Amino acid sequence: MAVLGTRGIPAAYGGFETFAEKLSVRLAARGHDVTVYGRAGSVDPALHGTTWQGVRLVVLPAPRSKYLETVAHTLRAARWAAGERHDFVLLCNSANFLALPILRRSGARTALAIDGIESSRRKWGLPGRAFYRVAERVGPRLADATIADCEHIRRIYEARGAPRVEMISYGAEPPRSRGTAELERLGVRPRGYVLYVSRLEPENNADVVIRAFRDARPSLDLVVVGDAPYASAYKARLRELAGDDPSIRFAGYVFGPGYDELRSNAALYVQATDVGGTHPALLEAMAAGLPIVANDIPEHREVMGDSGVYYAFNSPHDLAKRLRETLGGPTPEQVERRGMLRDLMGRSAAARVARLYDWEQVASRYEDLARRLVSGSA
Repeated sequence: MAVLGTRGIPAAYGGFETFAEKLSVRLAARGHDVTVYGRAGSVDPALHGTTWQGVRLVVLPAPRSKYLETVAHTLRAARWAAGERHDFVLLCNSANFLALPILRRSGARTALAIDGIESSRRKWGLPGRAFYRVAERVGPRLADATIADCEHIRRIYEARGAPRVEMISYGAEPPRSRGTAELERLGVRPRGYVLYVSRLEPENNADVVIRAFRDARPSLDLVVVGDAPYASAYKARLRELAGDDPSIRFAGYVFGPGYDELRSNAALYVQATDVGGTHPALLEAMAAGLPIVANDIPEHREVMGDSGVYYAFNSPHDLAKRLRETLGGPTPEQVERRGMLRDLMGRSAAARVARLYDWEQVASRYEDLARRLVSGSA
């Protein structure tokens, strides 16, 4: 089995990379031969040809380009993978649909994992959106199966006539590290900050979170985790919105134990995205037992159910209101009452993840899909 279309593992970028790591390591532990293809700009080239946690790594160069990097690297990886004759290839990101004919000619059965409706992302200009609209129509017809990570996205693809669309969610685990080293680096205290995690791109709405936080003025800090390689103008806008407010901390990318520490110790988590399917960071916040305030979109309601609080779509005013209501104050009695409510929300969220978003169950569903496709029974 091979995984193509991500920046590679160990994960150090975003949702697809975390997914590739969690899935491939589990399948390798079950005795499968698994290869993950990564980009030299994101994975140490010295890892090329080595095995990491049971997974074979192939690290190939890619051009540094917002519009060409993903597709160019995946085409290179597909040609390499075709020579290695994998029986099953999981291709991530609908933009990579051009690699499917190469993989299928090699005899591999293929599944295309999609990440929401990419053509709706504001970070793409008109040519980028047009390309994604083609990819979203053509890709599912070239793959043996298409994988959506939530029912809402699966239904959209089926309504467009895409054949063989299955829903397999992501998973999440409770934090393994509950220390405070990362908090000390950022200068925040346990339960003394609101946490936001996402790539800093327009459709993820960090600007909405910053405006709402400054409006709500809680007696807490705001920790913004994430970055983006091709969003310098948007990141500059975020810095401008934050101004000289010392309570707003930009943490950059944080992975591993540091990330676990941040989600272990937050007072509240905000999920502000407006495009995409199931967001891994949302699941991870739920698994950490955090109370969550989320942008009101169908995907978030599907994931959280009634275990969180929602604010009106992309409204900083309503988000500020929900932050004030959830964090409580100004009297000690109000703070204590809201604290009890947040604890209940967090326990409900953690229980929902344990029931519906277990990584071992996710791995079993991909394992079953691969077997069905390879055997011809799918």
